[in-house]
Amino acid sequence: MSIRAAIVGPTGYTGLHLVEILLRHPEAELTYLASRRDPPPNLVDEFPRLRGRIGDDVATCRPADIDAVARAADVVFTCLPHAVAMQWVGRLVDAGVRVVDLSADYRLRDPAVYEAAYQTPHADVEHLHDAVYGLPELGRDALRGARLVANPGCYPTAAALAVAPLLSSGLVRPKGIVINASSGVTGAGRSAKPSTHYPEHNESYYAYGAIGGHRHQPEIAQTLRDAAQSDVDLLFVPHLLPVDRGILETIYLEPAGPDVTQARLADTLAQRYAKEPFVRVCNTPPNIKDVRDTNCCDLCVRLVPTASGSRVVVFSTIDNMIKGASGQAVQNMNLLFDLSETTGLAPGT
Repeated sequence: MSIRAAIVGPTGYTGLHLVEILLRHPEAELTYLASRRDPPPNLVDEFPRLRGRIGDDVATCRPADIDAVARAADVVFTCLPHAVAMQWVGRLVDAGVRVVDLSADYRLRDPAVYEAAYQTPHADVEHLHDAVYGLPELGRDALRGARLVANPGCYPTAAALAVAPLLSSGLVRPKGIVINASSGVTGAGRSAKPSTHYPEHNESYYAYGAIGGHRHQPEIAQTLRDAAQSDVDLLFVPHLLPVDRGILETIYLEPAGPDVTQARLADTLAQRYAKEPFVRVCNTPPNIKDVRDTNCCDLCVRLVPTASGSRVVVFSTIDNMIKGASGQAVQNMNLLFDLSETTGLAPGT
């Protein structure tokens, strides 16, 4: 099998990491890079680290022409900003290719929730209803045969993998969930901003998106609501770390009752992920260094005594560029084409 893969919008960080993974994927061939920029950029000029690793015929981006992309590819990865992606995704699906969308445009099932979070109406409700949320560990059966995959956000991926098994097993309450999350600066994208300018961000650490709620909060609530089979009440506060890669989330939950023990919590996570190649349950709180450049999520759970009883604390870490974006997108592609999920993504590497 040789899966012909195209990327629309490859000049950001997610595009770069998709290119690097696809170049080493044994069952995929990168055939088309499409850009909306004029003149179309050369990816080697954008990212000199690709020099000698990608052919000139592919490295020079071509126009984002729907028909041309569809003729050249079996699967298209769309790495476009929210509200822009939905102008392209539906047309690509209708042209007969499978699409893995890395924007936020197809993650939220309710268009009204999307509009409230992103301050713009959803322009492709028809395909929104057909999109499958692409978090394989929590729903891979629905991904097989899908035409459109909504690749999850990085923060929601780390949160869902940490909390969903504890909610579905009834060990923690669906109320009073607090997610204290920190991300490397690549999560803010490649475009220059005053807050991510090196002199401003170096040796700095601050919360952002907390007033009024971060856009990822509705997505986290959606996945946790599915796990709990009930409404959930959560507070999500993200922070920006002075590092380039990595997410660490410290999540606080209320135990469901006095019979919740450390052993039950740890066993629940261990059993739930025993056969998952990309989720590693650890005995000690994980470090973002340990997941860098991998498609892995490292988890650790602790029952912590407090003055009024106890709290469940879950630590979750991923590489926001790999499991939080491009690696997970390729994991989803593998499922779409009936390949082993680890193809091109060796577990632990």
